[in-house]
Parts: sequence; structure tokens; C-alpha cells
Amino acid sequence: MDVGFVQNSPLFGRVKTNLDRVADLLKRVDADLMVLPELFATGYQFASRKEVDRVAEAVPDGPTTKRLIALARQRRCVIVGGLAERKGRHLYNSAVVVGPKGFLGVYRKSHLFYEETLWFTPGNTGFRVWNAAGVTLGVMICFDWFFPESMRCMALAGADIICHPSNLVLPHAPNAMITRCLENRVFAVTADRVGAEERADKERLTYIGSSQIVSPQGEVLIRASTDREEVRTITIDPKDARRKTINRYNHLFSDRRVEFYDTLVHPSPESAHHRPSALPQKNTREGRGRNIRPG
Repeated sequence: MDVGFVQNSPLFGRVKTNLDRVADLLKRVDADLMVLPELFATGYQFASRKEVDRVAEAVPDGPTTKRLIALARQRRCVIVGGLAERKGRHLYNSAVVVGPKGFLGVYRKSHLFYEETLWFTPGNTGFRVWNAAGVTLGVMICFDWFFPESMRCMALAGADIICHPSNLVLPHAPNAMITRCLENRVFAVTADRVGAEERADKERLTYIGSSQIVSPQGEVLIRASTDREEVRTITIDPKDARRKTINRYNHLFSDRRVEFYDTLVHPSPESAHHRPSALPQKNTREGRGRNIRPG
């Protein structure tokens, strides 16, 4: 199958303009799966929760999801893309999965990064997988990469390909995703953005680009530039992600010693000294976040 990513440079708050740009970029693409960045149509550096609320949309009835469904039908492919979702009183940093037959599902970001914690509610969907385009897809968003349990959950659920919409500012993710793919024997498509934002007297955020596709063997099949809009695709064999045998003596999943993993979710009293004694207080004032550096 052919998989790929769009690496774009959105204009903040210009949703229709950004959607039109992505539609234009996809005109030249013939693929089975395309992944778009996190918040690809809105921009990322919000100054207040009100700003998020103005661009947040219902899923699947909002304009961004509807436009992606139309594009998926036109291009006869599955599309995964990030957006700000409104659900009742909650705002989520989400990604939708759509295909030629319509809406397939939504993932809400589990691990919020930096000032996202001021505007968004932590996701409540968990790490789901979808059967689409003849494969099993998992979705995580940007900072989820920092938590290895994210990809492991989806790999255990049978994911062949992890779709990873991102707005990366830390330099570590592209190389870290090599390890994530190797330790789970899955493909990953990271779609990042380029450009920079410096809004409301906040410090400048520069996005690193470097969108990439990594194989289950940890090979970088494609890596994009750090500063240009790009659309890239490659042909992969999803069956490569279903071979979990490491050698004739070892198997990725059957060798797991789950009886010793309990402290991952149920910390023992002995591990209490590793826990933070107090979490930093979030500044919930509209318009200004904590004065700390990202990461």
C-alpha cells in the first residue's frame, strides 16, 4: 500500500485558507493513507481558551471533518488529521480518521504538552485502532511519543501503522520514533508542520518539520526537510508489521514478562519517592500561560 504525509505551514486562525492549501497539496497525491499534522488548519500557539473555542468544531459535523471526508472520497484514501474539537463543555486536541465511505473515528490527545494544558481537556478515548484500507491503524498526537505505553497499547491491539499528527518543537521525536517502531515492530507516519509562531508576547515556537515514515525495523524510509512544505509518499508492505519474531528464540510479545510490569499502572510504596511531591499549579488566567520554556 502507499502511505504518506503532508507537511504544511498553516496561517494562524485561517481555517478555510489552510484547508484549501491542504486540498491543493493533496491533488497531486495517489495514496491509500495520508496523515496531516496536529491542528493543521488552525495553527497551534493559542493565547487564550476563547481563541481555541472560536476555532473548535464538533466531530464529525464540523467543517474540517466534512472537508476531509470530501477529500478522502475524491482521492479514494484514508486521511488522518488533527483539529481542535468541541464536545459539550470540553475542548480537545483531537485527530479524526476518515475514508472514502465517511467518518471512521476520533482520537483525543492523551498527553497534553506545555500550554495545551491550559486550553484543552486531556483526552478520554484511550488508544484505539481502526480497520481501514486493508490495515489496522492506530493514532497518537505529538507529545504522546514521549510515553512509550502509547504505541505499545496500539501495537498490542494489532496496529500495523501508527499515524502521528504533530506540531513538534522539541528535537528528539524523529529519532525517538525509530526506537518506538523498533520496540513495537510497527510502521509510523509522523506528519509535522513547519514555520514559526510568536503570538501575544509569548516566546517564539519554531516547528522542526522532519516529517517521516519509519519501518518496523527502525529504518527511516522518508524524512522531510526542516523548513519546507512537502508531500511525500512511499510504498510499504503492512505485513512487515505483523512479524513479531525477533529471531528463532525470541518473540516481541510472548517474551514479555507481564507479571513484573504491575508497577507501570499500580506503583508500589517503594516507588513513592519517585513521585512528584506537588504538581506545578497551572495558571488558568485567560491570555497568558506560565512563563516557562517548552520542554
